[in-house]
Amino acid sequence: MSKVLDLMDIQGNVIRAYGRYNFPYARYVFLNIRDGARGREFVRKVTEQVTTAVNWGQGPNPIEKPMSTVNVAFTYPGLKTLELPRASLIGFPMEFVMGMKKRVDILGDDKRSAPEYWDPIWKESREHDRHKDVHVWISINGQTREAMQQSYEWLQKIVHDSAGGVAILSGHRGDDGAEHLPFQDVHAVFENGKATSKEHFGYTDGIGDPVFEGLPGKPERVVGRGKQLKGGKWVPLATGEFILGHRDEAEEYPIAPAPQLLSRNGTFMVYRKLHENVGTFNAYLEQEGAKYPGGKELLAAKFVGRWRDNGAPIVSAPDVASKAQWDAKFAAATPAERDRMLSGFTFDDDMDGSKCPFSSHMRRINPRASLELTPNAFDTPGALANRRRVIRRGLPYGEVKNPARDDGNHGIVIMMLNSSINRQFEFVQQQWINYGNDFRAANDKEIILGNHDDEHPSKAVLQVAADSDEAPYFLSKIPRLVETRGGDYFFIPSMTALRMIAKGIVDPT
Repeated sequence: MSKVLDLMDIQGNVIRAYGRYNFPYARYVFLNIRDGARGREFVRKVTEQVTTAVNWGQGPNPIEKPMSTVNVAFTYPGLKTLELPRASLIGFPMEFVMGMKKRVDILGDDKRSAPEYWDPIWKESREHDRHKDVHVWISINGQTREAMQQSYEWLQKIVHDSAGGVAILSGHRGDDGAEHLPFQDVHAVFENGKATSKEHFGYTDGIGDPVFEGLPGKPERVVGRGKQLKGGKWVPLATGEFILGHRDEAEEYPIAPAPQLLSRNGTFMVYRKLHENVGTFNAYLEQEGAKYPGGKELLAAKFVGRWRDNGAPIVSAPDVASKAQWDAKFAAATPAERDRMLSGFTFDDDMDGSKCPFSSHMRRINPRASLELTPNAFDTPGALANRRRVIRRGLPYGEVKNPARDDGNHGIVIMMLNSSINRQFEFVQQQWINYGNDFRAANDKEIILGNHDDEHPSKAVLQVAADSDEAPYFLSKIPRLVETRGGDYFFIPSMTALRMIAKGIVDPT
């Protein structure tokens, strides 16, 4: 990779998924700024503790891996309250300025996903009480609960020292009907006392984040995670798809505010709290799995595009017999070979969707080169998907206490990082999750995240090979499996920008 990124200037959560580095606990805290000057002083103190993307434990004077990490981001109203110049504010993209709540029609957040059902912290309107606006997001990830708590107590102290200039907002839902918690707790799903990469539906999560130019790490990780060229070669995606101030796949610079020092090495974050209807999922899987020729676990793999136990791609292991062979090879493989087995695949041999359905989660989120329906239509086979990629961060929340019920406190907080919220996250959410025309699937929605509606029941077709004697399987009356419980759009500044904001010296001229 020829590009070299300034890792000391980029916040750590942009480059690094902390959960994969043995940080199984996290706490997301949201704050309101009530005085610009004292708010900037608060930002100065936070910036002193922000974790950068610099590598840990490398070089002659290695940087020690911390017990906890701290990262920060701002909503548009937060930046406005911090008194950024108007000439800078007007340079932010309109979707960021509007915020998630005003984009729900685009996102499909209707019925039980509508804002009226969101956690109380997201319900308040700035028109009624600006002191309830979410202005700042602070993430604390910990290797242990104790380390996370220690950092939270540090945060509480500097909020107290602001003398009313900054306040921690309550209003997060928790167990037993609690609605006024002062933070969102998240943590890995534990099995036998060990953190796993599972989420509450039982799938292995967090596989295949994009690889882009300048990203530290082993070059071979680009296979399956970068962009696919003709001839099967993989190369990193353009940095500007994910980090502002760098060229993107169109050889352009993403829309960003002035001055360049404010936006460069920053990015936009989509924060979404998603409740998982575990009882409904289990009941629907049992109902359909009893009828599906391949059985329940193969059907579960069809829902997502990966087998639940270890994340095996269904295009590589399309049935029970091939899955057993894949598992044996996986067990004997080196870590690098395992990584390639999990991510280094294409849909080139599955253009009819007989292995990985067109409505599966993985195919809708990252269709790779499978949308190039006319051979050699583009210089890069995956051109239609390369500009829709996002970096995924986050962890599950809560515990499933009754797998037969939906009403517990359990789900996932997902944060998606991209240089264009509209072109990347919103496009995928609207056009690929809640609409299927690009996949020749008409109005069929993505199975897991689609905003399925009882009034207008969803279906999905599980295709079979053209030479098969079997008939396609039709999933009908797909229930809504995931419901939105809140969120917003945030700007993650670089370290340089954080210091400029804190000092009040952002100058767009």
